[in-house]
Amino acid sequence: MFVAGLDEAGRGPLAGPVTAGCVILPDDFPLEILNDSKKLSEKKRIAAEKIIMERACWGLGVVGHEKIDEINILNAALLAMSLAYDEMIKKFPAWAEKNGIALPEDFLLRQGELVQAVADGNKTPSVPCAVRSEVKADGKYPCVMAASIIAKVERDKMMLEADKLYPEYGYAKHKGYPTKAHRDICRRIGPSPIQRMSFKY
Repeated sequence: MFVAGLDEAGRGPLAGPVTAGCVILPDDFPLEILNDSKKLSEKKRIAAEKIIMERACWGLGVVGHEKIDEINILNAALLAMSLAYDEMIKKFPAWAEKNGIALPEDFLLRQGELVQAVADGNKTPSVPCAVRSEVKADGKYPCVMAASIIAKVERDKMMLEADKLYPEYGYAKHKGYPTKAHRDICRRIGPSPIQRMSFKY
């Protein structure tokens, strides 16, 4: 049985996307580099993500601000997890072969039997395998820690790119989170093009 970890980043911000990671770790992965992404420094997160992407099987899901406004942030976060799982599972047969892991030829059809998932939080995303949710799973399970790291690092990169487009909003500093400076600038000059309009300012 393979265990996939799922976690999201960006539920709280007032702007930008919500992202999610999905990760299956190899047996020989260096677990000492992992932790809840919020407990790692930016430098350690980036270094850990590089190793995760090199050695694990992973997927990233991204749901933009307009979709968040349309379906609400909870549903958007769960959708991002589903998208991350879909991307990861498509890569899995090739990753398994590269790592000497034998899979049945009909693995993708039988993934419901052969994979289970753990999602951080108290809601479960829609994925084609057994999945359970657990609050603070990102501090307990290495595969969920790895998923949280990918979600956080990749979202931060997106917000740094947004900062180049809309430098007056300070996205490089607060990544869209509801800081006083972020709220003040939105009130003073109006929302940026990536603002979540369904959120309160």
